Amino acid sequence: MNDKELPSLGEFDYVIVGGGSAGCVLAGRLSADPQVQVALVEAGGAGDDWMVNTPAAVVLMVPRGINNWAFTTVPQPGLNGRCGYQPRGKVLGGSSSINAMVYIRGHREDYDRWARLGNTGWSYADVLPYFIRSEHNQNINDAWHGQQGPLQVGALRSDNPLQEVFLQAAREAGHRINPDFNGAEQEGLGVYQVTQQEGERFSAFRAYVKPHLSRPNLSIFTSTQVDKVLLEQRRATGVVVRRGGQRCILQARREVLLSAGAFLSPQILLLSGIGEAAHLQAHGIEVKHDLPGVGQHLQDHPDFILGYQVATPDVLSLNPAGMWRILRQIAQYRRERRGMISSNFAECGGFLKSAPEEKIPDLQLHFVVALVDDHARKLHFEPGMSCHVCLLRPKSQGSVRLENAHPWSVPRIDPGFLQADEDVQALVRGFKITRHLMQQPALAPYRLRDKFTAGVESDAEIVACLRERADTVYHPVGTCRMGTGPEAVVDPALRVYGIERLRVVDASIMPDLIGGNTNAPTMMIAEKAVDLIRQAQ
Repeated sequence: MNDKELPSLGEFDYVIVGGGSAGCVLAGRLSADPQVQVALVEAGGAGDDWMVNTPAAVVLMVPRGINNWAFTTVPQPGLNGRCGYQPRGKVLGGSSSINAMVYIRGHREDYDRWARLGNTGWSYADVLPYFIRSEHNQNINDAWHGQQGPLQVGALRSDNPLQEVFLQAAREAGHRINPDFNGAEQEGLGVYQVTQQEGERFSAFRAYVKPHLSRPNLSIFTSTQVDKVLLEQRRATGVVVRRGGQRCILQARREVLLSAGAFLSPQILLLSGIGEAAHLQAHGIEVKHDLPGVGQHLQDHPDFILGYQVATPDVLSLNPAGMWRILRQIAQYRRERRGMISSNFAECGGFLKSAPEEKIPDLQLHFVVALVDDHARKLHFEPGMSCHVCLLRPKSQGSVRLENAHPWSVPRIDPGFLQADEDVQALVRGFKITRHLMQQPALAPYRLRDKFTAGVESDAEIVACLRERADTVYHPVGTCRMGTGPEAVVDPALRVYGIERLRVVDASIMPDLIGGNTNAPTMMIAEKAVDLIRQAQ
């Protein structure tokens, strides 16, 4: 059957592909205009349940593919040929429904660099108002933060005494304490703010869509996967979807907005015939528009975890005493929405320079009140703590390509981790800085055993350990890169080059990785996109 002959699920002004962090922002903001009809299409389910909304349940979703695409990468030469793991949200709210909820915007220099690359309107001064527009900060009221936005941001309610222990270790290691990584200065260590409200996860869905489910002009299609964008003479007119085993179309009067993320937005473009001609032809896909940058420039934060067995009950543990504590903590959480069950586990951390000559922090730490191994897929029953160190602006790049021409196949993901020697050397320095922090006197009463790096001392041994154990910290970007050069996919208004009425609005448009967690910047991108879309009406 010809695509045009498929049954229609309706005609809308805007069809948003992907109900994740960016897609929820678009749906909530655009549908505020009662004169426009908005469709939000999500491959996963509704997900507004106890597992998504209970912060500690992240340990159930991320390692097990619950509400989660659970992608794997191709073998990584820089990681001794290992295949990496890439959990991404498959549920309304997207990765904001399964992440560690850390609210970080990135460094001001990141956005000024975007502007210098030719992306007019994307400097820090340009994007700061959109961060503020998005945010309702429960604790900080100053020029850097918003109190009127839909996204709830606040302090953890875990009441974990290890937070102060970590801060004391930071002081002993010579690091400054930073109470606000999103304020005047990013550098330093501290306790993270999180996207929570009263001890519950506050995803992009809860912030931007859930309050508006009664809007008659907002239609939400869950368990509906988009195969491709419908094109007529290089103009997007809708999308082909699979829903309940049937192929259908959703028609778009004004625009199709791709917000499927750094892996699936490029895949959908490629399946639609938009991408490098030779790659499309190799898979028997008709070339609708030769756009070589689609799926290129994949960047992600390579991450290494130091882990320790500890002598304290204030961590997640699966031994009998720890399980009994979990049961008591569940009871407390049900009463008060406080305690360990409200924890994101990555409670503390911050931003450091791997070398004095670095102008801005190039490392990020996540201090975790649990023993983390292989994305929590390898369980340890003894009490433990961990500290991640990731490289914020790696030189290594990878790609997202098609495995085949079947829409139901997962994309071929190649992050290219640790291929550049500069990345390896910077992460070696980060390893040493993080170990030095974890060896401070404040933590000495808690440390019992180094689980993963005991006896690793020389640079060669550290490199070998990095290649054996490093992987993602879940921040892929750049595969539909915004820019003005021949490798760019979208222009600074997020319009796909060469195709009318088609934009990409998600982390895939980032020209370069930002220095920090990517969830808040993704929502900022969508907030700004709403203004760009309305200006074009």
